[in-house]
Amino acid sequence: MERKVITTNRKAFHDFLIFDKFEAGIVLTGTEIKSIRKSAINLKDSFCRIDDNEIFLYNCHISPYEQGNRFNHVAERTRKLLLTKKEILKIQSKVKQDGYTIVPLEVYIQKGFAKVQIGLAKGKKLHDKRETLAKKDQQREMDRASKIKW
Repeated sequence: MERKVITTNRKAFHDFLIFDKFEAGIVLTGTEIKSIRKSAINLKDSFCRIDDNEIFLYNCHISPYEQGNRFNHVAERTRKLLLTKKEILKIQSKVKQDGYTIVPLEVYIQKGFAKVQIGLAKGKKLHDKRETLAKKDQQREMDRASKIKW
C-alpha cells in the first residue's frame, strides 16, 4: 500500500491526547489536488465538525495553484470529508457523550487520492504537555547515549 505523507499536524499531537484514528477522503477541486501534490497545505489551526451527519474540515489552508488562473480555488474554504455512515455515527456519539474533539492529523496521497487522517482527541492540560516534553527529552538523551560507542 503506497502512501506518501504530504503534511502532519504537529500542533495537534502537542495540544491533544489522540484516542482513535480514522481515514477519510476529501472532496477537492482540480487545482486543490495539484497544490496538495506540491505540499502547499497547512493543517495548523484546522479542525473538523459534524453538520447534518456529514463531517467537514475547517481552516485547512491549501495555497492557490500557480497555473490555476481564473479557475483557482479559495484557500481556506470548508471541505467535506468522506467517511462511512457507521464511522460518522461512531464519531458523533463520542463527540456528544464524551466531549471529544475531531482533529485532522495528517494529509497523504494513497493510490492517487488525497486522504486525511482524523483523530478523536481531548485537550491536554499544561502539566500533560510538560510531561510529554520531558519524556521526549529523556528518549532523545537515551538515543544519544546509545549512539556513542566506547
